[in-house]
Amino acid sequence: MATNVQETARKVLIAGGTGLIGTRLSEMLIDAGYDVAHVSRQSGPTHYRRFRWDLRSQTIDEAAVPYADYVINLAGSSVSEGKWTEERKREILDSRLGGTNLLVRELRERQHHVRAFLSVSAIGIYGDAGDKLVTEETPPAPAGDFLADVSRRWEAAALAAQEQGVRTVVPRVGIVLSPEGGALVPLARTIKMMAGAPLGSGRQYMSWIHLDDLCRLLMQMLEQPQWQGVYNAVAPNPVTNQTFTETLAGVLHRPLVLPKVPEFGLKLMMGEMSDIVLASQRVSAEKVLREGFTFEYPELKPALESFYGEEL
Repeated sequence: MATNVQETARKVLIAGGTGLIGTRLSEMLIDAGYDVAHVSRQSGPTHYRRFRWDLRSQTIDEAAVPYADYVINLAGSSVSEGKWTEERKREILDSRLGGTNLLVRELRERQHHVRAFLSVSAIGIYGDAGDKLVTEETPPAPAGDFLADVSRRWEAAALAAQEQGVRTVVPRVGIVLSPEGGALVPLARTIKMMAGAPLGSGRQYMSWIHLDDLCRLLMQMLEQPQWQGVYNAVAPNPVTNQTFTETLAGVLHRPLVLPKVPEFGLKLMMGEMSDIVLASQRVSAEKVLREGFTFEYPELKPALESFYGEEL
């Protein structure tokens, strides 16, 4: 139940604000003059105002959503931690649907002045697309692909906020590059230890985005009313796994001395979770470019050099 306010909108509520994306985004929002609060199940000291929620009981501080001019939903358990047992898969799904449904419920039932609701999704919705360039118009992967199924249900839950008259944006996030966490950290570590190698065939595409570009994109989506609906949040130049590995090794000035890590070995070690590194997703950034977003790091090598160039 949205209400109109005339004062300048500067308050942002972030669910999942202590994760990799949320930490950097919070810093950049503060630098841009916003007030930032987090919604979290944690307690304890923090730089930010905090509202409590409990996804199991589907409860949230009644003051959380009414506080905000904008709500950003980044909440969700990591897909890359621990093998995908049935229990783990339920946790991955429930952590996304539970938080999203709770925020949308609050948008429906509370008096608020929220101008936009941003709720992230993932390019995993496309499944293993091979060499095909996928766009926002590409249908999700068929049922049975776990990450695609999670993303499809996650997006449907978020887009329900549109029924409340709230501008809703769903960025499908690619592989986020940062030396502070995410996929880049273990890849760089293995290369520094002279143990890096392309994974599987090495021909699978990786659609990536520099963390700062992602945060700048989310801020633009927040601020500019033309952004609405689903967008691919990826840099405009996806690369194969082999090219990614070779480029990272070059930036780190390390040779690649090992052969490719065979697909069967990855499946043996990781089980179904090997889909994360073996699925090929060549994802188009054309829609965000048409909306006027400019990437600071459209190419992989300068993006990696921004992290590791000064170390060498």
